[in-house]
Amino acid sequence: MNFIVRNINQLCKKERKKKGSVLLRIRKFLLFILLFVTGCFCLYLYGEKNHYLREVADKRNFLIGASVSASPFLHDDKYKTILKNEFNLLTIENDMKFSRIHPQRNTYDFSLPDLMVNFAEENDMKVRGHTLVWHHSNPDWLSKEKYSKEELSLILKNHIQTVVKHYGGKIYAWDVVNEAFNDDGTLRNNIWLQTIGPEYIELAFRWAHDADPNALLFYNDYSNEGINQKSNAIFRMLEDFMKRGVPIDGVGFQMHSDIMSPKDEEKIKENINRYKLIGLEVHITELDIAIQNSDKPYKKRLQQQAEMYSKILDVCLLYSNCTAMVTWGVTDKYSWIPEYSGQPDAPLLFDRDYEQKLSYKSIYGKLKK
Repeated sequence: MNFIVRNINQLCKKERKKKGSVLLRIRKFLLFILLFVTGCFCLYLYGEKNHYLREVADKRNFLIGASVSASPFLHDDKYKTILKNEFNLLTIENDMKFSRIHPQRNTYDFSLPDLMVNFAEENDMKVRGHTLVWHHSNPDWLSKEKYSKEELSLILKNHIQTVVKHYGGKIYAWDVVNEAFNDDGTLRNNIWLQTIGPEYIELAFRWAHDADPNALLFYNDYSNEGINQKSNAIFRMLEDFMKRGVPIDGVGFQMHSDIMSPKDEEKIKENINRYKLIGLEVHITELDIAIQNSDKPYKKRLQQQAEMYSKILDVCLLYSNCTAMVTWGVTDKYSWIPEYSGQPDAPLLFDRDYEQKLSYKSIYGKLKK
């Protein structure tokens, strides 16, 4: 291409000596056409230089998000750049949990989540608060003491309302209660159930609503995206909440996944639809897809992963009440899965070098349609 342009330019220089040369004007015109066509072809071949998930998600009025972890947020500028460029929704992964934000009975530490919430506001991102009530990540001062029902109820109420009021108007949606059910549909035997009783779930939603009536309130759990004993028990509880006027806006499907265990798309559709019928939103809240358990070639595993991401998003987009999808992390470099499983993995949309994976491209393509 450079050879052609140089030759045309040389010919044009020779013709400049001939005033009013028709040939010179023709060759200039041909040069313009050649450069124009070349530019169009390159644009077609390589696509736009920069494109971002949030741009295509915004056009759909859809929320595409990622959870943010403290260490890379504080120390990795590239991580933060991808976070703000690609996502319009941010979930604070660990730093709003009870033990982090309320380390002593009379002490709250909002310093780190404040930084994250401010970052989201500066970059026009919504925030999901995670989580107010859980059986994990409770501080020692809470776990090691014995409390009466009245004492523990007051502790929980004060915790919820202090945290929610602190972020009043800044949190789009709260995971109010997290993982309260066992897989068989019974309630998990945690400190809250043991001391307060099953009503702790309802009370938590009422206290959160009182503290910020404008925030959306979600119940969040894993293995509840399909139809099973657990998801049925959760649905019955939330349907009952709706009938009795307990403040509840939606349900979170965590959807930590593995390419060796494909999701039943029809069951997910059935579940999302039944929530639609009772007026509740669905968020996919903690999506990642592990690939390490397969013995297939690495490229094949990445391809399977991309197909799974695409199918999950496709199901969500079929329903107007499925309004958000959050990946549990930004890059494979900081995923929680290797530490949990004890082996390397690559469950997210960006690899360890921050390059877009096939899974990213599948999500982008699906959102762009």
